[in-house]
Amino acid sequence: MDNMTIIEIQGIIKDFETSTLMTLELEMDGFKLKLSKNKTDEIIVKEENKEQQQTQNKELKQNHTMIKSPLVGTFYATSTPNGKPYVEVGQKVQKGQVVCIIEAMKIMNEITSPFNGVVKEIFVHNGDVVGFDHNLIRVGESNEK
Repeated sequence: MDNMTIIEIQGIIKDFETSTLMTLELEMDGFKLKLSKNKTDEIIVKEENKEQQQTQNKELKQNHTMIKSPLVGTFYATSTPNGKPYVEVGQKVQKGQVVCIIEAMKIMNEITSPFNGVVKEIFVHNGDVVGFDHNLIRVGESNEK
């Protein structure tokens, strides 16, 4: 099977949520998905080829800070489908300001900025599935280019 698309992964997660299954593990072509409804288990999405993200991390400037996903779920840049994004590139953010939402198991989790700065890059798009510790937003100092 070819690489799975985000839509296929989201479909699997949604089907799992509505099923009576308590755990699901799927592994193919260097991709592993593990889902569990047990509160003591973690939900893990792991892609074994991390070279692209490692290269991306090395290329980033030293004077920045990442906002990373604290959980596995679906990234939303807005609170409503046609709403204004919480943040955009070039916008100043304050510590504690909501920058996005991660939906996990039908729960909307507000992700806040842990520091002050300016949004330099947004690495994900509305509706993307993100994994734990996935880079979401790069925030830098206001004078950084």
